[in-house]
Amino acid sequence: MKKFIFILIISLIISVIVIGYLGYNNISLLPPDLLNILRDFRDTGQEITTSIEKTAGIPLTAKVYDPNFFVENYVSGLSQPTSLTFLGNDILILEKNTGYVKLIRNNEVVPKPLLNFEVASTNESGLLGIVSVNNDVYIYVTESQNEKTIGNNIYRYTWDGNNLINPTLVNSLSSESAWHNGGSMTANLNGEVFAVIGDQMDENFKNEFRLLQNHDRGDFDDSGVIVKVGYNSEVTQPQFDENPLLHYYAIGIRNSFGLTVDPLTGNLWDTENGETDYDEINFVKPGFNSGWEIVSGPINEEQKSNLMFFDGFEYSDPEFSWERTVAPTGIEFVNSKLFSTYKDHILVGACGTGEIFKFKLNEHRNSLEFSTPHLQDLVANLINNESGKKEFESLNEIMFGEGFGCITDIKFGPDGFLYVVSITDNSIYRIIPNP
Repeated sequence: MKKFIFILIISLIISVIVIGYLGYNNISLLPPDLLNILRDFRDTGQEITTSIEKTAGIPLTAKVYDPNFFVENYVSGLSQPTSLTFLGNDILILEKNTGYVKLIRNNEVVPKPLLNFEVASTNESGLLGIVSVNNDVYIYVTESQNEKTIGNNIYRYTWDGNNLINPTLVNSLSSESAWHNGGSMTANLNGEVFAVIGDQMDENFKNEFRLLQNHDRGDFDDSGVIVKVGYNSEVTQPQFDENPLLHYYAIGIRNSFGLTVDPLTGNLWDTENGETDYDEINFVKPGFNSGWEIVSGPINEEQKSNLMFFDGFEYSDPEFSWERTVAPTGIEFVNSKLFSTYKDHILVGACGTGEIFKFKLNEHRNSLEFSTPHLQDLVANLINNESGKKEFESLNEIMFGEGFGCITDIKFGPDGFLYVVSITDNSIYRIIPNP
């Protein structure tokens, strides 16, 4: 028995090392079957570790700084979860690589998936986004057929209380690359749905910036945009419409994993990932040009003069940016009475650092305000520490929590609690008030 446990542990360690390395390099080097076996080993090992730590009473790594709240591991044992939505007291959660849409009911994961998509799962592809509007459920998936990617497809389903039925393909977007597929979705106060897709850039695939990345070449190709989902029911691929720009709410986006709508004003906001610097939080007006590939972060006059001009689209600077990337993802307005201390705040999760940031809105809820002088330039700047290495200036004012692994989504539930999805921890954490 001891020998079996030893072999299992060694296998798990090798799996974690291999997937961890290839995940940041070229995981597609592995055959799909072998990759799935390694992922299963890793997920099994993680679940065993989580169970042992819970039984032993070992505190979670995830924590919040406010002593009035605490973190619990609400659901574990998932396989690379990406995004969730609430339907009454039920939760639908997506698994990136398995292609499973799972139901969480009565605080437990129902074993049988609601849906099972065939997905292209390498790098930033897979089952990526979900949002619900009444009983309509929209799902964003990098779909494959016979192991060949066929599109970043958005489907609409009807929720009958127990099943997702009546699938309809609403949009099929660019799928030239395994990278920068975005996938986050949200709905405004009128029930209109929006989805974001990145610029699809990858040196092994698409290798030229085009019109929608502010370069005067190529065609409209449904990349680097926020799409008005289902804008024209007769046109599933906006790029082939007579005027594709009518389908786009925003352009010039490198990649994004976070969209949300202000529940009071109806305004749209996003998080955007920079290449090596200047991740962003943006107030996204209709016809927003985020500036990529000309600029990340605050713009200068030379960069501004190089932007492409499209009638009805206009650039504006980020409301906040980080000089070094933290990979911001989920973004959510505080709309819970249980979190009244943070009324008029936005919360933002980060995949790169496992942190949750808090940002105070101004009176008009169209920008952010700071009391710390060095943050009033709206940038988390890098400074030299005592050893001469670059580090962020103090971010204490905006720190809310840490230790959540790679966060992919954050949302308030109907119970008023904050749910945090961690793709690396295979868990959904829940932040609740102390008794």
